[in-house]
Amino acid sequence: MMTGQAALWAGPFGDAYLERTRLDWRGRCPFFRHVLSRTQGISSIGELGAGAGYNLEALHSLNPAFRLTGVEINAKACAEMAARPFIRVAQAALQVYSPPEPFDLVMTCGVLIHLPPSDLPLMYQRLYDLTNRYILLNEYFNPHPVDLPYHGLDGHLHKRDFGSELWDLHGDRLRLLDYGFLWQRAEQVWDDTTWWLFEKVGQA
Repeated sequence: MMTGQAALWAGPFGDAYLERTRLDWRGRCPFFRHVLSRTQGISSIGELGAGAGYNLEALHSLNPAFRLTGVEINAKACAEMAARPFIRVAQAALQVYSPPEPFDLVMTCGVLIHLPPSDLPLMYQRLYDLTNRYILLNEYFNPHPVDLPYHGLDGHLHKRDFGSELWDLHGDRLRLLDYGFLWQRAEQVWDDTTWWLFEKVGQA
């Protein structure tokens, strides 16, 4: 049985999130085009917390040969992803998801911010283990951890320096390839988020 935050996102709370975060995936193509320009040799991509699959659809439009997997705990979101035949859907909690093989690129977009901070060390290790080469994070940033109210709930939205925490955990096993800021005023399909692209050292 699911408990805690997993059960919250799997149920009506997650259904409501799906409805209020609908967007046109085409607006996300420029960002992913830039990220892909900093990489090479990618065949498979896995998104943890993929929602309805907007990011994966943008990536498919940029390269239909990509093997795409979306990992998501909410059943309604999984059903919407499954309607996109180019996405392999895995309904699972991120903390326990185990693919048959690592991806060339694994990514999160607005997902780590909703996980219990106590789960983050595990997730940072899982992100490292789930990829052959690249890790992309795109999350709310704050130089020091802060918790904010989220739709009437406490303990479900966290801002922190996710990139530094991932990098500190893995040290010289990762190199930073690129990072930046997505500004909602200029690109309305994004929130105001910071992103980081890492590569495993020795994987070039």
